[in-house]
Amino acid sequence: MSDLGTGDHDQHTGPSEPRTTRIEERHGLFSPLTWRILAVNALALFVLVAGILYLGRYKQELIHSELEAMAVQAEMYAAALSTSAVSSSDDATNRVKIEVAREMVRRLVGITGARTRLFATNGSLLADSRSIQSLGAGTIQAEQLPPPGEEDAFADIMRKLTDGILTLFEGEQPLPLYVDPPVASAADYPEVRAALAGYSRGVVRVDSEGRRVLSVSVPVARFKQVLASVMMTKSGESIENALHAVRLDILKIFVFAFGITVLLSIYLAGVITRPLNRLARAAERVRRSKNRQFAIPDLSDRRDEIGDLSTTLRDMTETLWDRMDAIERFAADVAHEIKNPLTSLRSAVETATRLKDPERQRRLMEIIAEDVQRLDRLISDISDYSRMDAELSRAESEEVDLDVLLYTLGELYNADAEGPRVKVSVPENLNVPALESRLTQVFRNLISNAITFTPEGGEVRVRAWRDKNWAVITVEDDGPGIPPGKEEAIFNRFYTERPATEKFGQHSGLGLSISKRIIAAHNGELSAQNRVVRDEIKGAVFTIRLPLD
Repeated sequence: MSDLGTGDHDQHTGPSEPRTTRIEERHGLFSPLTWRILAVNALALFVLVAGILYLGRYKQELIHSELEAMAVQAEMYAAALSTSAVSSSDDATNRVKIEVAREMVRRLVGITGARTRLFATNGSLLADSRSIQSLGAGTIQAEQLPPPGEEDAFADIMRKLTDGILTLFEGEQPLPLYVDPPVASAADYPEVRAALAGYSRGVVRVDSEGRRVLSVSVPVARFKQVLASVMMTKSGESIENALHAVRLDILKIFVFAFGITVLLSIYLAGVITRPLNRLARAAERVRRSKNRQFAIPDLSDRRDEIGDLSTTLRDMTETLWDRMDAIERFAADVAHEIKNPLTSLRSAVETATRLKDPERQRRLMEIIAEDVQRLDRLISDISDYSRMDAELSRAESEEVDLDVLLYTLGELYNADAEGPRVKVSVPENLNVPALESRLTQVFRNLISNAITFTPEGGEVRVRAWRDKNWAVITVEDDGPGIPPGKEEAIFNRFYTERPATEKFGQHSGLGLSISKRIIAAHNGELSAQNRVVRDEIKGAVFTIRLPLD
């Protein structure tokens, strides 16, 4: 067994160096886990900000509100024109006073800043707020210019780029192109044609530079007679400025929130990755070390999952060290126990070669045969002991009826008329989850030991009962009992305490140790004590406690 353990250790020693190198190379300034935490947190923030920056519905509401405001202003202009710039002839025909209408359009438009035009019913342009009629000077076009220094070329480019990208994500339908011909007429504008037909209409278009142009046209009517159409046109720059200001504020908040997110992510990742890195490096050092000079860091004071992991790794490491110590002790015990019969065999063989007396040679051959049987029994028990842990960890438990099992064993032992009687008392339907073959091995071992120590005329009593969530089974005999102070020692490996009448070497001393390990693997308990009556030992009692579920 020790050779197998050494071989397994040597087998894993080879690739240890590359694995350690990978651990050291993996953790730089930012570990992969840090990047993942940062990416997840940043992604959530990006999605949130992108959703806020969308502002599609907000933009439509601004455009709708602006169109409604322009429509109200246009209706006010139309009402003023129908009152002051329309004259009635003797035949009850209403006509637009062109000069008065032009002056009113020029004065009224100064209030809103929107371009206002007046179209006649025949489609011709009567007045334009950008055109100033002057006697002898023709028509002069006037256009409002932005204040000096207001526009920053770089900022304007970035703004257009940002707005263009966001417009793509908004999925806005392409708008019709706004064209301002040199000689405008009602035929060039569908909203004007609708107004001349008696309907108000608002339209949104884009100019050649991609800027929105809002247009509203309402009829100028008197006594339900449409005399002209007022068309108001306004740039959507105020809407774009409002959207840009909102987006700029959102981006400012985003930059601040992103900085906080990065810092918190780094802190959170450090709180997680640093202790995990410590645990990984410590586990690697423990794996490579050949003694207990390295230990897993104790992080149990964290009171979180990493603290639980630290506690579990420490417990696992201690369990592995205990298992390795047990293997070493077992190997030493096995070597010691095998050495005794081998020494006896060697001595007997050497002596037999020198003897001439046939009778003495026969007796030595009997000793050799007994030692060989002892070795065979010892090796079989050691093999069973070694396989037991692996078998118990792989096998699936099943419901074992103790009533059927113990009564069957009692009948088996009572079939021998010469031995002590085995009396069984077990309630019906007393079931425990266990491996039936191993549980049978425990009961056979205990009953066989009890029969061995019970004198002629005595009996062995096997009883079982329920104790809350436990099944309790006892095996009593009428023998000399257990030597005082040896109640625990009898479960040690290779411990032997046999009757004086029994020939030496009939038992390996592993039976009770195997039984105790089997019961422990079933989450149960096996203990031994003497049965005392009036301060006199009347036999031994072995007690088994097994969980019922």
